[in-house]
This record gives sequence, structure tokens and C-alpha cells, in this order.
Amino acid sequence: MKIAVIGLGYVGLPLARLFATKYPVVGFDINQTRINELNSGIDSTLEIEKSLLESVLLKNSSAGDIGLLCSSNLEDIKDCNYFVVTVPTPVDKNNRPDLTPLYKSSETVGKVLKKGDIVIYESTVYPGVTEDECVPVLERVSGLKFNVDFFAGYSPERINPGDKEHTVEKILKVTAGSTPEIGIKVNDLYKSVIIAGTHLAPTIKVAEAAKVIENSQRDINIAFVNELSKIFNLLEIDTHAVLEAAGTKWNFLPFKPGLVGGHCIGVDPYYLAQKAQETGYHPEIILAGRRLNDSMGEYVASRVVKLMIKKGIVVNGAELLMLGITFKENCPDVRNTKIVDVIAALEDYGIRVTIFDPWANPAEVSHEYALETTRDIPNKQFDAVVLGVSHNEFLKLDYDALKNENAILYDVKGILGNRADGRL
Repeated sequence: MKIAVIGLGYVGLPLARLFATKYPVVGFDINQTRINELNSGIDSTLEIEKSLLESVLLKNSSAGDIGLLCSSNLEDIKDCNYFVVTVPTPVDKNNRPDLTPLYKSSETVGKVLKKGDIVIYESTVYPGVTEDECVPVLERVSGLKFNVDFFAGYSPERINPGDKEHTVEKILKVTAGSTPEIGIKVNDLYKSVIIAGTHLAPTIKVAEAAKVIENSQRDINIAFVNELSKIFNLLEIDTHAVLEAAGTKWNFLPFKPGLVGGHCIGVDPYYLAQKAQETGYHPEIILAGRRLNDSMGEYVASRVVKLMIKKGIVVNGAELLMLGITFKENCPDVRNTKIVDVIAALEDYGIRVTIFDPWANPAEVSHEYALETTRDIPNKQFDAVVLGVSHNEFLKLDYDALKNENAILYDVKGILGNRADGRL
């Protein structure tokens, strides 16, 4: 058994590292810079510590060597018989699913696919993508026949970027195969390394559907408390105090208002909605939740501006410090971060925004959003300070040193308590 993991990002690298503790593994990625970093023991996503990565790294390997070989060379995955695809599944500017990374990676695998091989997809998709979209690409490129010459599986990723407690081996894994026998093989493969256990779904479509509703459910619940926040702010009631009181009931779900970004919760509902619409059903709750959550960036900006006006601060030309631009705390991931929506809305008011984030890569932020960021605490004072992301470093800041005498402090994350002039 030799495993190829296609795509070495937030999902692929932790999985490849885990498999490499028991099997020969080739981690394949088309980004040569990423390969070079990994072969030096450096993971820029900060998911795998240097010592942990180096403990499994192989510089060269023969067919039976247990460990991880990182490569961008197609020749290195030719003798693999399990291919695990872990590429991203984004949406386009119109929030329509973009399957391009899946098509491209399927073409890559198809070039080396052999009789008896199993291709497992981990990317979050709507039900049917694996068998209706990816498999035809594998057949076309390889010339082999599905479920005769090669087989497919699905095991949706459940990686939580930046979470050092719920690592991949500690999260129960859903598995599925294109035939009952292949389902057992796929399940046994994951069961051999996932200490939290596995759940074998009856079909690939069931497993795909299970994954996409996990994050859709969270999205809808967060949309509900975001709407509550808007209502209670109009009523001048502390939303967090209300949630704390309601949370004393044993079955009240502890969701909090916030910006919903990232590569999962802010994206996956669009995949489910797309498939529903293809069948002729218009999903009302799913899309309503998305619309509400996507509106929160502009809402936060309007709240900040109102507080500034109440304090007599001239908005046009005001200096504002945005603390954090990643999509979540203690993580360098800036994919689909909704902080950029807040910044865009603030700049529309004529506010000059300085972005401080010790976790974000300034070059990546510049490339993705054409925004300038700094990893150093600015040596100046501002008319307004907005806590956008609750990095640990921000919990220890001297906020008074960052504020002008009449400045406001707005807390998007709701963790500063009475120190903030306002919070979501």
C-alpha cells in the first residue's frame, strides 16, 4: 500500500503526515515553493510543528519506505495505489461553486491511474460531485472504467485550522466507497490512523451530503444570533447578556454573533444551495442565512461609524486601527475572511484603516486583497480601534496606548467586556 495525498494545504498536510506514520506516502502539490518549504521542515500554515514534520519526512524513498516524501513531480506518485484528493473547493465572485481545482487534480490523478487503484476525495462538495463530476475526468484521462478497473471513495475533511486540540486523528471520520467492498477498504484505511474512530456511510452521496450540511447548520445558527444582535442593538439590550441568560437552559445552543468567513462555513452552504436549485428547489433558509451573514461586515462598519459620530469624531479622514485580518483567531488563514468587508465599508466612509495582524502573511494579504498589513504594533494613536479577530496577542494589548483621548474601542468578538465602547 502506497498513498498519494494530492494538495498539501491545511487539509492535505496534516493528513499526509498522519498517514506517513504507518505507510509510504507521497505528498503532491503543484506549488514548488510550498514543496521546498515542507522539505525544509517549514509549514507556513502553522498546522504542523517543525519537529513533528521532520519526524516523518523522507528526502528520497523506495516503494516500501514508511514516511512522507513531498514532491511536485508526477513520476513520484506513479506507483501509488491510493490517491487522496484534498484540494480546496471555493466559490466564484457570484457565489457559485468553482470545481476547477477538483477537475485539475482529477486530471493529474488520471494520468497515473492504474487497474485496482482507489481515488478518495476529501474536498467539501454537494452530493454527486465525486461520481458525476470527478469520476468522468478520471475515466477520460486514464482510459479505465469506473468500478471495474478503478474505484472511488469519499471521506470529508473536518480540519479546524489553528486548533491544536482537535487534530485530524482526534476527529471522527466519515467514510464511503463506490462499492460496499471498497467502502470497507476506505474505512479500514482511515480507521488504522484515526484514533477517534470512523463512520462508514452507505454511499458516497450520503457522505457528501453529511459534510455539506455540517457547516450549513452552523451557518444558519450563527445567522440567527447575528439577527438577534441587530434586533437587541436597536432595543439597546446587551446581546451577550441575553445569550448568557438563555444559555442556562440545558438544550440552548451556545452560538455567538460574528463574521462568518473561512473556507468552510461561509462557502459550503452555497454548494448545497446550488445542487438544490439544479433539482428545481429554491432553498429559502440556507440562502437567507447566507445573505444575513454576508451583510455583517457592512453592519459592523456602520456601528463603528455611529459610535464615532456620537463621540464627536470627524469620520471622513479619521484614523482607525483594525486588529486582525485572518478569518479566525490564532491562525494565519486569510481565505474568505470577512474582515475585508468591514475594511471596505469603513474606507467608503473616508476612514483611513491601518491593519495589524501578527499572524497574517503581509505578502499573501496583499496578493489576495490588495491590502497592506503589518505584523508590528503601530507606534501611534488612533481615533478608533476595532478588535476584529481575537488573537491571543490582542488580549494582552494596552488599548489605552493605541487610542486618542476621545477614541472608541469596538469589539467584534465580544471578549473585552466593559472596556469596549460597543460590541457585536
